[in-house]
Amino acid sequence: MTTPRHQLAIHIARAGGPEVLEARTVPVPRPGDDEVLIEVRAAGVNRHDCNQRRRGPSAAHSDIPGLEVAGVIVAAGKGAGAHRVGEAVCALTDGGGYGPYAVAQSAQALPVPAGLDWVTAAALPEAAFTIWHNFFRVAALQPSESVLLHGGTSGVGSLAIQVLSAMGHPVFTTCGSAAKIEVARGLGARQAFDYHEAAWVAQTREATAGQGVDVILDMSGGRHTALDVEALARRGRLVHLSPGDGALFCAPLRTLMAKELKITGSLLRPLPDAEKALIAEALRSVVWPLVAAGRARPLVHEVLPLAAAAEAHRLMEDGHHMGKLVLDVSLAGAPAPHSREQT
Repeated sequence: MTTPRHQLAIHIARAGGPEVLEARTVPVPRPGDDEVLIEVRAAGVNRHDCNQRRRGPSAAHSDIPGLEVAGVIVAAGKGAGAHRVGEAVCALTDGGGYGPYAVAQSAQALPVPAGLDWVTAAALPEAAFTIWHNFFRVAALQPSESVLLHGGTSGVGSLAIQVLSAMGHPVFTTCGSAAKIEVARGLGARQAFDYHEAAWVAQTREATAGQGVDVILDMSGGRHTALDVEALARRGRLVHLSPGDGALFCAPLRTLMAKELKITGSLLRPLPDAEKALIAEALRSVVWPLVAAGRARPLVHEVLPLAAAAEAHRLMEDGHHMGKLVLDVSLAGAPAPHSREQT
């Protein structure tokens, strides 16, 4: 089938609320040397998409949001390999996912794990890359070390609970409601606490025999920083995933020094492609088999049509969802994914 020259995609018309997401006819992108062109069947919605929308269009990134997709490779650059055409993949992209066609680095387009449909596959890449980079590269998580996640039923949190538990790590988490706490425990968290109550620090230390946890992943934009420092074990690591609205780091310096803590953070999108390729290799060998075996699966909260992207952003910013929001981009009756390289 010949790829069309134009597509109707959702773009960011200007800085603002969800209403600035508008459909526009744009050229279908062409893959570069090391890129593949994917006919998109589903696209994940992420907090970063909302942040980009609030800032408005920029020369740095595509004004079509969407950092993760699932679909079929329909074209490949000369460095990507023509043999990949026809492969069912889920991919991390540098934007452009809210449309029928998107490009991705070939190394960041991984085969759809066995047993996943398009929607679930589209909910996998961003969370998986985030989990591996932050826990195993930034925090240098070691075997059997314990972790705590703020936001245990977020897209990242819900998958991280399953993946890290399956790898033998004691996983603790905080959530914002009793219902979310119940879901987090069902996903495999050893304990789940209410982050509205400062008692989660004492509860965490009690659950770890007074030692505290080795690594904390904080997506709160700095709201829990001082308490994080209290909850960490000696030589623990705190990794921030969200800068909030320009939040400043504030924590007791003496406690930080006494425990010899490491405080850091990361941004996934600006990582060099070579580093993302290394993460992809690790995911393929370690995480994809867990997903294919059913030991870890993305938690999908709701699926909306591409035309309802603005509503998906509203749901994301309301914060009541558990798991991922996914846009259905496929044509009606699109077949389930099948990959020549399934794990």
